[in-house]
Amino acid sequence: MGFAPQVEYLKSNMSSRSSYVCGYGTFLFLIALLSFIAQSQEGILNSIRASNLPSRIRKDSTTAEEKQWAVLVAGSAGYENYRHQADVCHAYQILKKGGLKDENIVVFMYDDIAFHVDNPRPGTIINKPFGHDVYAGVPKDYTGDNCTVDNLFAVLLGNKSALTGGSGKVIDSGPNDNIFIYYADHGAPGLVGMPVGKDLYAKDLIEVFRKQREASSYKRLVFYLEACESGTMFEGLLPSNWSIYAITAANGEESSNGVYCPEFYPHPPSEFSTCLGDVRRRTGFDYEYTSHVMQYGNMELSKELLSLYIGTNAANDNYTGNSNMETWSLARAFDQREATLLHFLHKYQKAPDGSAKKAEAHRDLLGIHSHIRHVDRSINHIAATLFGDENAANAMKFVRPSGQPLVDDWDCLKELVRAYEKQCGGLSWYGKKYTRVIANMCNAGINVEQMMGASTRACSHEIDKN
Repeated sequence: MGFAPQVEYLKSNMSSRSSYVCGYGTFLFLIALLSFIAQSQEGILNSIRASNLPSRIRKDSTTAEEKQWAVLVAGSAGYENYRHQADVCHAYQILKKGGLKDENIVVFMYDDIAFHVDNPRPGTIINKPFGHDVYAGVPKDYTGDNCTVDNLFAVLLGNKSALTGGSGKVIDSGPNDNIFIYYADHGAPGLVGMPVGKDLYAKDLIEVFRKQREASSYKRLVFYLEACESGTMFEGLLPSNWSIYAITAANGEESSNGVYCPEFYPHPPSEFSTCLGDVRRRTGFDYEYTSHVMQYGNMELSKELLSLYIGTNAANDNYTGNSNMETWSLARAFDQREATLLHFLHKYQKAPDGSAKKAEAHRDLLGIHSHIRHVDRSINHIAATLFGDENAANAMKFVRPSGQPLVDDWDCLKELVRAYEKQCGGLSWYGKKYTRVIANMCNAGINVEQMMGASTRACSHEIDKN
């Protein structure tokens, strides 16, 4: 296949459906909770001020003061994923303005964006067009090779002895404290990524929550997750009688979306080749193609004051959203995987003809195209081998009923993913969308030996290493 058809292939992939503004970023946590709270307490948040807060959480309270803790996680690395670290930096600025202290905010991000060679504004990060720098002052708690799932678990559990590198900061919370977790990343059915090492699987996250609960390390915990298929991290797993409330950007079957992407309104400054972040508006609000904000866990917490988690800042008190709905309805958003493709395509198109940058971008696009074809073909081949040609299509698209977890045996899911990757190479940001197919294999009784055999046959030819 020549290169021009490959570019057209990538373009057609990204324009196969007209998806409009439907992702949401850090500030959306505020908007989503405002929406849910308004159903039972209409107008209450518009009048919140520190002086109006209940006595149990006011600074002059005679009772034990509730501390606010936050963990902010960007689960990706690479300039093409600029938006994830931008959203985490933005979240930090909101919390800082809300009065949270750095000692109570723990930040995980690879930190390769601000000074990346492709960043047209070295040392700064923005998360929207005409936006201010959100990178300044952000704590460098766990960056680079220290940005791992094991360190994240150690932080959440307050276990300093389990840390490997980083600032050593953990959530040292108690039974009167509130914890807010924000996580932005590429997602997949049953997992979200981390920049280094192992992925974060849903069952392992729930187990950490269980340990926190047994240790009485929080009074309330709110988790905001911006990732594709993010509903699978909590669906059928998070008990409703724990004091934990989760909001996800998407249900278990759909992509989350990025916006402020090159050449699509509202576009970033012309010098940027990547999507800057996610939109402020709630997904599914007024657009034809949307993802769906989902709630899990203890619904009573949706009635609580937002200030319990992000502090009090007068600038947030009367936020009513963007009133210019006609303007926003023209905006174009991309699902997380399309947004990554768009970066590499735009980088190729903008590079000067005959330049070294053009050649490099050419190689990147070739590698991406080769990887996509390799994963698509290998997974389809494996499904046909394990289920038969007549049943493979159903195995590829089957979704369990609402309320059920993605898979019954999470260890099986991990083992089958490892078996595939051993024989066929890493799934990466693109291939992880097939973890539901692998989960269906587990639910059908497929074991590691069968997966190894099918993967070996499917990938016996040259494996794409990209």
